[in-house]
Amino acid sequence: MGALTKETKLTLLYIVIAFLFSIALRMIWYYQFSGYEPFIFNSQLMINTNDGYYFAEGARDILSGINQQNDLSPIDSAASRLTAFFATILPFSFESIILFMPVVLSSLIVVPIILIAKNLKNLEMGIIAALLASIANSYYNRTMIGYYDTDMLNIVLPMFLLWSIIWAIKTNEDKYLLITALDILVYRWWYPQSYSLEFAFFGLILFYALVFDRKNLYNYKLLALMMFAMLNLDGFIRFPLVLAAFYISKRFDKYVYHILAASVVLFFASGGFNPIWVQLKGYVFKDALVVGEEGMKLHFYSVMQTIREAGKIPFETFADRISGHVVTFIASVVGFAYLAYRHKIMLFGLPLIGLGFIASVGGLRFTIYAVPVLAFGVAFLITEAARFMPTLRLKFLTMIALTLAILYPNVAHIQDYKVPTVFNVDEVKVLDKLKNIAEREDYVISWWDYGYPIRYYSDVKTLIDGGKHDGDVNFPVSFMLTNPSTVSAKMARLDVEYTEKTFKSAQEQIDKNLTIFSNIEQMTKEYGFNDTNDFLFSLQADMKLPQKSRDVYFFLPLRMLDIYPTVSTFSNINLMNGEMKNQPLFYASKMFKQEKNIVNLGQGVLFDLESATVTLGKNKMPVKRFVQTSYDNSMKFQKNIQLSNPTADINIVYMSSYNTFLVLDEKTYNSLYIQLMVLEEYDKMLFEEVILTPLAKVYKLKI
Repeated sequence: MGALTKETKLTLLYIVIAFLFSIALRMIWYYQFSGYEPFIFNSQLMINTNDGYYFAEGARDILSGINQQNDLSPIDSAASRLTAFFATILPFSFESIILFMPVVLSSLIVVPIILIAKNLKNLEMGIIAALLASIANSYYNRTMIGYYDTDMLNIVLPMFLLWSIIWAIKTNEDKYLLITALDILVYRWWYPQSYSLEFAFFGLILFYALVFDRKNLYNYKLLALMMFAMLNLDGFIRFPLVLAAFYISKRFDKYVYHILAASVVLFFASGGFNPIWVQLKGYVFKDALVVGEEGMKLHFYSVMQTIREAGKIPFETFADRISGHVVTFIASVVGFAYLAYRHKIMLFGLPLIGLGFIASVGGLRFTIYAVPVLAFGVAFLITEAARFMPTLRLKFLTMIALTLAILYPNVAHIQDYKVPTVFNVDEVKVLDKLKNIAEREDYVISWWDYGYPIRYYSDVKTLIDGGKHDGDVNFPVSFMLTNPSTVSAKMARLDVEYTEKTFKSAQEQIDKNLTIFSNIEQMTKEYGFNDTNDFLFSLQADMKLPQKSRDVYFFLPLRMLDIYPTVSTFSNINLMNGEMKNQPLFYASKMFKQEKNIVNLGQGVLFDLESATVTLGKNKMPVKRFVQTSYDNSMKFQKNIQLSNPTADINIVYMSSYNTFLVLDEKTYNSLYIQLMVLEEYDKMLFEEVILTPLAKVYKLKI
């Protein structure tokens, strides 16, 4: 092998510099919180994304070799397998590996960026783009240290795909046919939802081949191998098909069109377009209500309406997330247009930009895709500006100054972006303790935000989580948390047993091509009702419940107070017609001040201690109860209840240890969450205490 060329050495140097820069900036969060005890468990900082616990659960079960049927542990996911592999070969704790994996893997984004720039004979543009893209707001937010999720490679892999496509089109070398197909195979293995982007790349190459280079047989070889790699089949089937197609197309040019036609037929025969349509419906054509297509056609509230990352965002936020600043974003767009004019091959980056721009309707999570390609735009403008400098020294000073200018807002964002861990250590200690109390087949009920960490730390089952949170499964959990404990307890037993029943019968129903209805619909029918409202009303009376097959626990963290109105929304709906009911009264205030006998709770809410009335805007109403809770010096829970007006509907709760006032109507006051978590008031025939702490409480269902 000959000596490395000067260009290759410079390429490697730039890759190393950009890679280390990306890692160094991601370590800022670590040093900000490295000694902060509430974020540390098992001698290491915890991760800061809920979804990370999903893959951590899978890796944990792979390493232990233990997982029970229907526990939803992702032991077959790429992220879990890669994590388990690293945990096997590296001399670090499991907690350290999941904390630092995003730092290293996401920083690989600099490699394809600089290699693409090498192809365009502009390495300076490459390192500038790599520096910016590696820490731009959106990319950093979803790949920072502790953000252990598929995003740590979700942009790296399509950027490698873009690199291989550019080199394939530019060189027409056979090796890039195979590299491109293998890129798709790896990308799909890592992120099964990669369909849409792969299809967009395919369509753009097809357009290029038909319009600009129709007679070049190489383009059709590329399309055929890409299509075989994109089939909606298992990777172990697609891989040999790709190898076979590569061998035949390389040896027999006359069969290229036949191979391409066969790949297209197989693509549609394997249902290749279906996943793309599902994603479009989920994020772009999303509705507030989801209606069943068969059976009782119940109406459920869609979770997409409550997820911030799936909502519309203002232009300034959109621009900041992609480039760090509106000015940089505009320069990036203009620069990319100019770059594409000078190097038309860069138009193959449009699918990534297009997917990033879907953020304007699909939510901020998509902005991450546009980051690396648009970084080329502003980087190209910088190198073009430097080119007009009269001396080499001025050229480099110009590039350095302008590069620092575009990096500064992003670096400032990183320094200020002090996101917390998913749970603090006291909450995790509760779950860790519960692991030694509950069996692996038992269920722990809480809101879906906490599903993955509950499963990871307590090694139990959950009804809903970050991936299983459609309206039909959210409804019963919302109903349990926001209704009186007498009916909530029955719903808890019903939902758990019907969930297990569905697991057992699901495969049989799939084999017979039968529709699998929601638990609520099955309960309604099997208890002899035609109207779900009647069934829910019947929970207030005595009823025969399914035989108990396992224990059920409620995990009630204090932090759920912040999302209680959202939790209640999912069951505050008439399932028969989709009409939303009147929102129960729930108001929490930590910013209040007292003047004589009036406590101003903010937003026009005034509590008169003397007359025991509350003013809500223009309405003045009597208060039924005033409750004050606290923890004494020995951390024993205390409460004092003063009944003022038995016929009133408004209650005031002052949680003195948390410096929080709650204004609640009677329905909310009597809800399971408020009674068990806030007031520690419960029916000992239905529940028993398991773990009670100021930040989280666990109760066991007795029926």
